[in-house]
Amino acid sequence: MHEQVRKTILLFLGILTLLSAICYYAILKLNPTSIYVGALMMCPALSAFITLKLMKRPISILPWGLKRLKYLRLSYLIPVGYITISYTLIWVFGFGNVPNQETITEWSQELGMGGFSSSFVLLTMIVLLSVVGVVKNIGSTLGEEIGWRGFLIYELRKLFSFGGVSMSSGLIWAIWHWPIIYLVYRGSGNLIFHIAAFTVMIMAISIILAYFTFKSNSLWPAALFHSVHNIFIQKIFTPLTITNESSTFWIDEYGLMLPIITTIIAIYFWRRAKVENL
Repeated sequence: MHEQVRKTILLFLGILTLLSAICYYAILKLNPTSIYVGALMMCPALSAFITLKLMKRPISILPWGLKRLKYLRLSYLIPVGYITISYTLIWVFGFGNVPNQETITEWSQELGMGGFSSSFVLLTMIVLLSVVGVVKNIGSTLGEEIGWRGFLIYELRKLFSFGGVSMSSGLIWAIWHWPIIYLVYRGSGNLIFHIAAFTVMIMAISIILAYFTFKSNSLWPAALFHSVHNIFIQKIFTPLTITNESSTFWIDEYGLMLPIITTIIAIYFWRRAKVENL
């Protein structure tokens, strides 16, 4: 039984490596356009589908259903919470300032609100991004979460405890992102630092997502969580932050603040999983 599971996991990782390598070639060697990044985000799902096909298992075994909306609500609120806390601390300690007027000006142009107040533009864009942006982005994050939480952690669960599943899946997920970090930070002198910070954050988030996935027996909370995380960091809080010489070490997914806050939250869910024998 365990040998078959290991073969299934290795097959999935082999297919994922091949498909991802093609996308990474396009991103790193051709042009880091969003269409190539979108293709990369589909690789975990495609790898899961191909693996199931080769193993003669139906795609319907993946946790497509959702019986309790509680975990969808938590999957929205928790990333909003830890991102808000992280950036508030960043602004309070002077690792960045707010608001970035250039971003608000760009938003006003994008929305066709050139004659409106900055406050109204800010509120309108945040509302639109937090609803429309999140829903739209689920199409991309679902491509990852079908593979990571829908398939991989359920296979790993046949071999490991909750902690082992969370740590191993988190490490795989982090390593899969490393070429992107290389693209962003190569030549900066801080590449290893940013890889380490991102890896800690991803492994912490993996604990939370494993908990939500197993509790709900559904991949949808993870897809929503992932989308909210991406939108609020990449489209709202980081663009609104005025950076300084300290910012690179603290803001965004590659700085220190998010790993610290997400790790604290992850410890809470790890303990809950232990108490609940998850």
